Amino acid sequence: MAVARPPGPIGLAERNENINDGTMIRAVSPSPGSVGLAQAPQSKEEKAKQAAQARLRQNQDYLKNTNVKAFIGAIAAAEGGDYNLKFGGVKGKKNDKWQFSDYSTHPGAGSDGKTTAAGMYQINKATWKEMGDKMGLSDFSPETQDLLAVEILRTINVIENVAAGDLTPALRAASRRWAALPQGPKEGGRYNQPFMPYDEFLAAYQRLGGRAK
Repeated sequence: MAVARPPGPIGLAERNENINDGTMIRAVSPSPGSVGLAQAPQSKEEKAKQAAQARLRQNQDYLKNTNVKAFIGAIAAAEGGDYNLKFGGVKGKKNDKWQFSDYSTHPGAGSDGKTTAAGMYQINKATWKEMGDKMGLSDFSPETQDLLAVEILRTINVIENVAAGDLTPALRAASRRWAALPQGPKEGGRYNQPFMPYDEFLAAYQRLGGRAK
């Protein structure tokens, strides 16, 4: 005996258009969506903003590395800086004339009226602008100062050496940026000015939890 055809347009089952094979009931059509629709191209500003945000996140991750944190701490020890000091300020001195409390921007020139090195890592205004722009940062807060130091190490291509505790290539390059650093275990400072001897740098680095190769 032939099976009775379910009610509906003749030929619907044979065409198998949106039919559920088990019940012969018409299936629900998919909702309209954006499949196949072209995405609007990003502007240069949007791309730059996303790149800066990604760079910032990466640098924040680097700061979680114990060796990186210890290395920039040893740089600060060599430079004699503090988060709230302009050039010429003395770390630990009360009511120092060259202290600053406004972290909304770079504090500018220090004791000689010209040199703009400031903060924990004695970063000058031009470097602050260059490195800050890469992360979309325009303040000079303690957190930003740490991130600026990391960005400098990335820019001179030694951040992976620092993270791995490989101090010799890291110092060789970093001493070009921070005059108070030694060039390496058997080398003095790069410039004709006082610098922290390697043994003292290493001691500060290890005291802060760093492990050297």
